[in-house]
Amino acid sequence: MDIEQNIWGFTPEGEAVILYTMTNGAGAQVRLSNIGAGIVSIVVPDCEGRMADVALGYDDFKSYFNDGPCMGKTPGRFANRIGFARFTLDGKEYRLTRNCNGRHHLHGGDAGFANKLWDSRVETDRVVFSLLSPDGDQGYPGDLDAEVVYDWNDDCELEITLYARTSAPTVVNLTNHAYFTLRGEAEGGLLENVLKLNASCFLETDADQITTGRRTPVEGTPMDFREPKPLGRDINADYEPLRFGYGYDHCWAIDGWEPGRLTDFGFLYDPQSGRRMTIRSTQPGVQIYTGNWLEGCPRSISGHEYRNRDGVAIECQAFPDSPNKPEFPSVVLRPGEIYEQRIVYRFDTL
Repeated sequence: MDIEQNIWGFTPEGEAVILYTMTNGAGAQVRLSNIGAGIVSIVVPDCEGRMADVALGYDDFKSYFNDGPCMGKTPGRFANRIGFARFTLDGKEYRLTRNCNGRHHLHGGDAGFANKLWDSRVETDRVVFSLLSPDGDQGYPGDLDAEVVYDWNDDCELEITLYARTSAPTVVNLTNHAYFTLRGEAEGGLLENVLKLNASCFLETDADQITTGRRTPVEGTPMDFREPKPLGRDINADYEPLRFGYGYDHCWAIDGWEPGRLTDFGFLYDPQSGRRMTIRSTQPGVQIYTGNWLEGCPRSISGHEYRNRDGVAIECQAFPDSPNKPEFPSVVLRPGEIYEQRIVYRFDTL
């Protein structure tokens, strides 16, 4: 594994923005940045060996700060939504910053992990990012030490391991927010990509997309991906959850999930290029977001303007609003415990 480090630029405060390029024996590459401990690009071959970048990204490092799509980055402390920007833990209410619909909390707030410059280093064949979030950051309790580790191997497996420790009881939900399109980020055709999810239920939400706590069977609905189907087949169906999200922006509960065990989530496949991405994770759910609001975001890494639904985020994570839903798997982290979750994206061809 070859890992190259380059300075991509400097912040107004003079801090270096580092670009890491991980290249495996087949010449496939993953590029990472210490802005939000994020993915900048993933270059893998198609069925004829032609390389293309299958992850959306920006051409200017400055675009990664405070962008709406959270492009490729690590949102936190809590990915996704917390209803009414508050939760109660051990009898005490905590109020968080409001950055979603004027009253909810999304992806850890506008000054959350995705918009921080992380410390970074190379450890042999991996890249490690670390961040200290102080007590009271965006309203969360406890000093939280977070770490994101990227491993890339000759089988084109990208493994992301997410760690955290805390000085006081808190809540944590970390994931990666990369957007994929397996034909290539400059080629379009996302809605022809085929998705399979090993999920019999998705999480019901209200019109603000805050989970109600109920799991809805996918049977007979546009949310059923148990058999592979193109993302675009039912995305415009007359179905209330799709109207709430202006397309897919929902969390599915993965069948057979057990805490700490890597579970097969499913796959994304592009029939034209033959590229396939299989997904495994230790998390209980996956948020599928079809980039319904990408238009107007910063210019792409290849120099064009992104359109709505040009990429799909496949965010392996805990259930949204879990701190307010005791029926969901717990997201509480206490002193002396280690938060550890893994996500594995494997790229091959059919």
